[in-house]
Amino acid sequence: MARVLIAGCGYVGEAAANAFHERGWEVEGWTSTGESAAKLSQRPYPVRAVDVTDRGALPSASGEFDVVVHCVSSRGGDEEQYRRLYFEGARNLLRAFPQATLLFTSSTSVYAQTDGEWATEESAAEPKHETGKILREAEQLVINQGGMAARLAGIYGPGRSYLLKRFIGGEAIIDSKKDRFVNQIHRDDAAAALFFLLDRQPRNNRGSRSRSESPAAEIYNVVDDQPILQSECYRWLAAKLNRPVPPTGKSTSNRKRGRSNKRVSNAKLRALGWNPRYPTFSEAMEKSILPGFAQLGA
Repeated sequence: MARVLIAGCGYVGEAAANAFHERGWEVEGWTSTGESAAKLSQRPYPVRAVDVTDRGALPSASGEFDVVVHCVSSRGGDEEQYRRLYFEGARNLLRAFPQATLLFTSSTSVYAQTDGEWATEESAAEPKHETGKILREAEQLVINQGGMAARLAGIYGPGRSYLLKRFIGGEAIIDSKKDRFVNQIHRDDAAAALFFLLDRQPRNNRGSRSRSESPAAEIYNVVDDQPILQSECYRWLAAKLNRPVPPTGKSTSNRKRGRSNKRVSNAKLRALGWNPRYPTFSEAMEKSILPGFAQLGA
């Protein structure tokens, strides 16, 4: 039985851990705090509190793993926290589990294009913000060691949608001069993509292999089929919920990761056989997200 470590059993990580377990893998999850681990104590796999930034804690944390998913969250942290969690965390995991294949969950925010062009894995990924540069460093570190990087788009799903929250809270503004394409991925599709990428990796009779036997390291965009203008999202929500379209005006929001505008392609991942369960914004909203917002009367 193949073993997987989910280092960062949060919103996406927990869903990934569930996906691996349901398909017969032996799973272990890590969280940053004992409180978080306690909340997952009823899961059918062990969840432990382990700090990936503490190199000394990792070698004694557990046994061998065939694959490791670096899936921590900064929760909006600053540059120092990004470097500790993403770059140093990835380096520590590579050192602690040298025989495992590491999959690093990065972000499509590393694409800094501003003219609405399509971005593929071959496109320039030259972020101007420091947090994005740290993600690129971590990606390269993992790739150089035979691992993979999954660039996740904006994550939404049950109980979580930035655009819906702004719309319902009356904070949404349609600014024609700052309108941009939104690239998103449903949480469950993100988890399924992580499983898909790792489950297809070749292994020996024991279910494991050395990193030297790893296939060529790759980067994959994990995003749905339909980049959509932010204004179109708000107009769709207004029609669906029978509410007024947000007012037009000048947006004063200051995006932490810079103001980009691009359409991220999932063609490379789809060509391998991955298919999102929620390929569009409207399908994800109707089938998964809006039903959970009972208070909306939708």
